[in-house]
Amino acid sequence: MKYLIIILTLVSAGLIISGFAFELENSQKLIGSGVAVLFFLVFPIFSYYRWKDRDVKDYMLTKENLDKMRESQKEKKY
Repeated sequence: MKYLIIILTLVSAGLIISGFAFELENSQKLIGSGVAVLFFLVFPIFSYYRWKDRDVKDYMLTKENLDKMRESQKEKKY
C-alpha cells in the first residue's frame, strides 16, 4: 500500500511538472490529470492507510474525552 501511494504521487507530480515544463498542445490536460490523480486517488488511499487501525471515538469530543481533557489541564496547572 505504501509503495502504491509513493508511485501514484510520483506519477501525478510527473504529470504536473511535464505539463508545466513542455509546451505541448495538451499540457493543460496533463496538469489537470495530475491534480485529479493526486486528489481523487492519492489522498483517499493515504488517508485510509494512515487511519485504518485507529478508533474514531478517540478523536471525537464526547463527555468522557472532555472530562479527561479537563483532568489533564488541572494536573498541569499544579
